Amino acid sequence: MPFLGQDWRSPGWRWVKTEDGWKRCEPFSPALEDGNNQLNDISHTVILTGDGEDEEIYSTEDCEFAAKKRKKDHFRDNTDSQCFYREKWIYVHKESTKERHGYCTLGEAFNRLDFSSAIQDIRRFNYVVKLLQLIAKSQLTSLSGVAQKNYFNILDKIVQKVMEDQYNPRLIKDLLQDLSSTLCILIRGVGKSELVGNVNVWICRLETILLWQQQLKNLQMNKQVNNGLTLSDLPLHMLNNILYRFSDGWDIITLGQVTPTLYMLSEDRQLWKKLCQYHFAEKQFCRHLILSEEGHIDWKLMYFTLQKYYPIKEQYGDTLHFCRHCSILFWKDTGHPCTASDPNTCLMPVSPQHFIDLFKF
Repeated sequence: MPFLGQDWRSPGWRWVKTEDGWKRCEPFSPALEDGNNQLNDISHTVILTGDGEDEEIYSTEDCEFAAKKRKKDHFRDNTDSQCFYREKWIYVHKESTKERHGYCTLGEAFNRLDFSSAIQDIRRFNYVVKLLQLIAKSQLTSLSGVAQKNYFNILDKIVQKVMEDQYNPRLIKDLLQDLSSTLCILIRGVGKSELVGNVNVWICRLETILLWQQQLKNLQMNKQVNNGLTLSDLPLHMLNNILYRFSDGWDIITLGQVTPTLYMLSEDRQLWKKLCQYHFAEKQFCRHLILSEEGHIDWKLMYFTLQKYYPIKEQYGDTLHFCRHCSILFWKDTGHPCTASDPNTCLMPVSPQHFIDLFKF
């Protein structure tokens, strides 16, 4: 197994034994070696003078540091695009070992699991949005600088996708509302070092969020012209069957606003009773029982009341999975290099909240 940490045992470095101990020899490219030779030709100290400025003396260690920085800049200049990972999985480890240095972070997970591409998949879109919403509520202060950039880059792509495809704008509005509320509270307490980064950067981000909210507020749904079969042309039993497959009460209400027929079907007591029984337990019904004027249980009002006190079940087309054998987090359809004899027995679906819990230290 190769060493992943850049310590003294890792491959890539050559070491030379000297009187003062072991010293590392860094392999440079030909272009950089020319620059190093120029620096090595200089004696133990270098004196640089400016226009009337005080002289600055640099030791050999400074020259070596400059050479190393030159090598890094050379690598960055020759990189055509930003670094990406072909494998969309990440090994979850919470402590340093001899083989692995450091631990996993949310920012690293954003890169390795490729959330930027995941939002283009309609099966994963709601999952990623819910994950960003949970981070906005509780984990925003724990994000590093890189994780912040990744977070807002993904959020920008989500907003642009909604503006172009007009897909599920209500979900994004809730996310932006939670994020703006959290930022308003944290910016006031920035003197307590609650946020990583300059306060002006966060103020600019807050202004961007407010701009996104205004754009979504002014979003106009395009009326699609189609001379073929429409939703209203379906039989009543098929329309009713569609409504019974919804797991979100707001989606039922929104669909009921399309036509009078759909409104009538969306007000069915049995529909809302099934929805309440799916999301909540019988004991929860007894604690918040609501009766109508006729003396019947108002299941529709019960659903929205119970939603304030208890979490509802989450449904996603595709979720991340965690392998208990390999401790690897991955998208199920992309797979991972599992060494178990029967990998399917080791897999466990990961909810958005469970994902955040994996990276809490």
